[in-house]
Amino acid sequence: MHPLRNAALLGGLALLGLPVANAAELIISEYVEGSGNNKALEFYNSGSQVLDLSAYRVEFYFNGASAAGRSIDLSGSLAPGKTFVLANGVADPALLALASQRVEGSWFNGNDAVLLRRRGGEILDSLGQVGFNPGTTWGSGDVQTLDRSLVRKADIRDGDSDPSDAFDPAAQWLGYPRDTFANLGQHGAGEPGGGEEAGLRPIHEVQGAGAESPLVNQRVAIEGVVVGDFQNASELKGFYVQQEDATVDGDPATSEGIFVYDGGNGSDVKLGDRVRVTGQVREFNGFTELVGPLQVSVLASGVALPTPAGISLPLASADALERYEGMRVQLRQTLTVNEVYNLGRYGEVLLSSGGRQMTPTNVVAPGEQAKAMQARNDLDRILLDDGRSGQNPDPIRYPAPELSAYNSLRVGDRTSAIDGVLDYSAGSYRIQPLQTPTFEAANPRPAQPAVEGRLRVASFNVLNYFNGDGKGGGFPTSRGANTAEEFQRQKAKIVAAILASKADIVGLMEIENDGYGEFSAIADLVNGLNASLPQGQRYAFVNPNRAKLGSDEIAVGLIYRGDKVRTYRSAAVLDSSVNPEFDDTRNRPTLAQTFQEINGGERLTIAVNHLKSKGSACDGDPDTGDGQGNCNLTRARAAQALVDWLAGDPTGAKEPDRLIIGDLNSYAKEDPVNVIRSAGYTDLVARQAGAGKGYSYVFSGQSGYLDHALANASLARQVRGAVEWHINADEPRVLDYNVEFKTPRQQDSLYNAEPYRASDHDPVVIGIDLRRVAMKKHRR
Repeated sequence: MHPLRNAALLGGLALLGLPVANAAELIISEYVEGSGNNKALEFYNSGSQVLDLSAYRVEFYFNGASAAGRSIDLSGSLAPGKTFVLANGVADPALLALASQRVEGSWFNGNDAVLLRRRGGEILDSLGQVGFNPGTTWGSGDVQTLDRSLVRKADIRDGDSDPSDAFDPAAQWLGYPRDTFANLGQHGAGEPGGGEEAGLRPIHEVQGAGAESPLVNQRVAIEGVVVGDFQNASELKGFYVQQEDATVDGDPATSEGIFVYDGGNGSDVKLGDRVRVTGQVREFNGFTELVGPLQVSVLASGVALPTPAGISLPLASADALERYEGMRVQLRQTLTVNEVYNLGRYGEVLLSSGGRQMTPTNVVAPGEQAKAMQARNDLDRILLDDGRSGQNPDPIRYPAPELSAYNSLRVGDRTSAIDGVLDYSAGSYRIQPLQTPTFEAANPRPAQPAVEGRLRVASFNVLNYFNGDGKGGGFPTSRGANTAEEFQRQKAKIVAAILASKADIVGLMEIENDGYGEFSAIADLVNGLNASLPQGQRYAFVNPNRAKLGSDEIAVGLIYRGDKVRTYRSAAVLDSSVNPEFDDTRNRPTLAQTFQEINGGERLTIAVNHLKSKGSACDGDPDTGDGQGNCNLTRARAAQALVDWLAGDPTGAKEPDRLIIGDLNSYAKEDPVNVIRSAGYTDLVARQAGAGKGYSYVFSGQSGYLDHALANASLARQVRGAVEWHINADEPRVLDYNVEFKTPRQQDSLYNAEPYRASDHDPVVIGIDLRRVAMKKHRR
């Protein structure tokens, strides 16, 4: 460097307070400025020593500022020749999956400079020009800092330690389309669409016989037929290529197909094209693929597709599908829909060959039996995807022509022919379809619950029924609806469901715990019901004469039709003050009330419950791995406290007939339910549906009942029936009241003010013919 120019440069850096570095051992090797929050930086260790990354800091200089507006300290370590990816913590899942460190908050835009320095102050590398605002971007065309991914050229080993000089990204960087992440995790992608010559390899050789390719990070060329074209930006941004039948290796352990990720740009191929593709082998979250820089040549069109591999469930082992990765496959067996939870978010449906999969502890004892059943379930499932990689698709493709409030796909529905290519992502094998499958509505929506009995009792989890301030405002609340509009949609569905149940008494779970005043949630629900009922058939709610029921945000409640029953004596509450074994910091307090029929005077006591969930841990009561989840002892102790309390006649009614209802967060064979049964109570759901067959909830593709109805011996003889009304658990969650993540069109098409998907739990409806008081005394 010329001495005078050197002096001038040093002086300029000094004015910025930016000390100059020697040759850098850590450089910025990739820059992602994508859509939304898709921002990332990749760093490359160009030295010969393992680096402690806590000694390094990244700084962002916003809008031409001379002072850093944001600093991020790196963490971890980095071996020589390896890369480290720092990403915005709220980026898309596809980007976050590649991140070594995630940090939320303000990130750069196309006109913001980025600087890498040692925390002691020495500058190692920069991108952009500190102190200068270029307007919207540095560079132009394919190589610019706005809406592009930039990859450092492979021969660059030292960083740009002068952040004050003019910046032209084309000098050291290669440009890729917005949201191209394929090069993250490796340094030096080569020229886009070009690169060094690569030897032609059969696809089975690229795939290898193991879980990973033996040629990872090597540049190879393949030839085969396009068997799946998903190149659109809204799809998978790539295509599947399979070896022709005449050139397969005959080794059952090696796949003959591979996915080519082209970022949704450039490769104009279609189904049946014979192509030659040159690219780099990469393992992306366990899935072997070819990534850029790509060279794609169409050698012929209209070529016969390779014969699809026939696969079937259940699988012989967890890795049995690895040999078909990226290949054309077909299933020709009856497959049952087991989960539609993510149908609206990711367009995926979980299928099984063995009918509805039950939660193991709903059927067998916790422990070894449950573990064995879970292992069998795991081998009998596969995901049907929709050929798209984004979230919240519109339209939602299943069932054809599209999902709507009046065209649902329910757990229990069936299909018998799936044709597609086998993919792997997010830890699961999935089929990307080549034709839209046809579903049989084998589990149609039920109308009103069919149960006999003079008195009808229901247990209903109303999924965070929070009514704001009760006057039309106060949204969003901590749970439930985010807006007054959403709340009205939620309310309409809940009201429709309760009215259609024709229940005389309803036990509620997950209603807002805001007391019993004029503007409370329970008063709001009762008012909503009564607005549709004549004067003589209206509901009232039980007020236990407390400001609130416990300290949780949600509570249980009881409502009843005043023309059918009246309350008899006062309500009673079970909490820790009554029995310390009932931990009301984890379980919601139980509410009990004795009711008396208007006609005849017969009575029964109902206790409504909502025990601790399985999801979060309890100190000293962890998930032991036996299938019962977290906090099983907490729930079992609460169950024992409950039956002891009821045996002591807490309402003072001297009434022998007792009914336990509610969300016990325990499946049929788990300890808390066993405690209650051991106290002489009958499981009414099991008696009606058959042991292990009942369900009110679907979780992780398995069905079971957390919502219970258990009657003591004297009442059990008077119960005519108990049914789970399957209006919620089998339905896609996207059909609920929420409007977020839905297009304006979907906010209408996916909603109706009917009972279906009013909640995530199914109600339990019990029909009872209470005997005359004199008859009961005589029978005792």
